[in-house]
Order: sequence, then structure tokens, then C-alpha cells
Amino acid sequence: MKGYLYIIECSDNTYYTGSTKNIEQRLWQHQNGQGANYTKKRRPVKLVFLEEFDRVDTAFEKEKQVQGWSRKKKQALIKGDYNKLSDLSVCQNKSHFKNTPVD
Repeated sequence: MKGYLYIIECSDNTYYTGSTKNIEQRLWQHQNGQGANYTKKRRPVKLVFLEEFDRVDTAFEKEKQVQGWSRKKKQALIKGDYNKLSDLSVCQNKSHFKNTPVD
């Protein structure tokens, strides 16, 4: 059964990442306050990213991965800027950069 990974932008400009086997029904639920509690309070929502998978469990695994990403990394995915994804995976804390003094 096919599955979908999706990212929706909420009215407060935050992102919600989810997965489903029925994208039309799930978007309707989010838009009508029957989706996740997070989106219920942040309507209206707008679909900004959708990826189809052959299996719903694969979409769910990808959802869990993307949920852990930074906003910048999610934005790169949404824009289709796949070259930036690996760069944005590197820790951006100053203490992890070599030759950068820690404040």
C-alpha cells in the first residue's frame, strides 16, 4: 500500500511533518480541525511538500527522520535543494567547529 510523507505550513509559519496512506483525507482532517492537536490550533494549513512511497511504513520511517530536522533543512527539502541537505546535517554549534574559539 502506498504511503505519503508530507509537510504542511501552519498559519503561524511553523511546519508539521506527517505521513499517511490517504493524503486527500489527511489534509482535509488537518484543515478542518480533525488532524493533529498541533495543527488544530494553527489553521489554516497549506501543503508545501509531498513525497510518495511504495509502502506506508517507508513513509512513516521518513516522517520520523524529517521530524528531527532543523527548520533550515526542512526548507531545503521543500525547495528541492537536495545539495544543501548534507551541509545542513553538520552540527552548527560553535563548539563543534575546529579553529573557532568558543565564547
